[in-house]
Amino acid sequence: MAAVTLTASLSPARRRRRWREGLLFGLLILPNLAAILVFSYYPTVYNVVLSLTDWDFIAPAPVFVGLQNYVDLFASPEFWLVLWNTLVFTGISVGGTLVGGLAIGFLLSRRLRFSGFTRTITFAPHMLPGAAVGIVWLFMFDPTYGISRWAFGLFGADSPQWTTTSDWSLWAITVAYTWQRLGFVAIIYYTAILDLPKEVFEAASLDGASGWRLFRGMTLPLLSPVTYFLLLTGIITSAQAFDIIAVLTGGGPGDSSSTLTWMVYDEAFSQFDIGTSAAAATVLFLILMVVTVVQTRIAERKVHYS
Repeated sequence: MAAVTLTASLSPARRRRRWREGLLFGLLILPNLAAILVFSYYPTVYNVVLSLTDWDFIAPAPVFVGLQNYVDLFASPEFWLVLWNTLVFTGISVGGTLVGGLAIGFLLSRRLRFSGFTRTITFAPHMLPGAAVGIVWLFMFDPTYGISRWAFGLFGADSPQWTTTSDWSLWAITVAYTWQRLGFVAIIYYTAILDLPKEVFEAASLDGASGWRLFRGMTLPLLSPVTYFLLLTGIITSAQAFDIIAVLTGGGPGDSSSTLTWMVYDEAFSQFDIGTSAAAATVLFLILMVVTVVQTRIAERKVHYS
């Protein structure tokens, strides 16, 4: 009521100006809003619709089958293996990059000799396309000519068949992806450590805190917003990894290194089962949405109680 009264009390010139400002605002946000609707929301909704149909790219139109694709998906042992692979791949790669990136970022912040060159080398893998990283690691994993053969030979052992056996294929893509993302996480932690308030650490040192106690009690809590950001983005990006899998293993042998992202591609463009592919994509979307909501709620609760 107060807002209506205030609007009514404005002079005609001010009302015209507010209308012009509102129109200008609408014109400025229209391109971005249209892009979001066309390239984000519409594909998501259309994918959900496709997940309720049976289509092979050849039939003139999809046939509505309801929830049958989801029933078949959850009844398939292949799906549960792929889901497990996704959880293992995401958990190890995200955890490994957080721990390794924090350690490297902390070492880089010590300002040792050649630290600038070291930072460049550390960040370089993140700048490479995933396909290029896959090719590099395909060579290093080669049991005959690669670095893996030399490394295992130091201990008198034969190199594993990293990319061609089901026992090692999931580890192959996990190692390669972790290596690619490690530099990004390390640089983010490095810049965050440099921005930490030095006076707080000086006061803690005067109180007798040092070493591991100072790191655990001061550094880690102060870095928690950065860790939350890296954890959230790490889960989202690793769960959608594709190019490294395509180059190294192709999801095989069998489904031993297949993740939900690869399953979406394989079902659509190899099996031509669009409904199952869309259902798997919808499941992946829901998982990532739930993870994002839960992590956001936890972060908000921590801020509220701090």
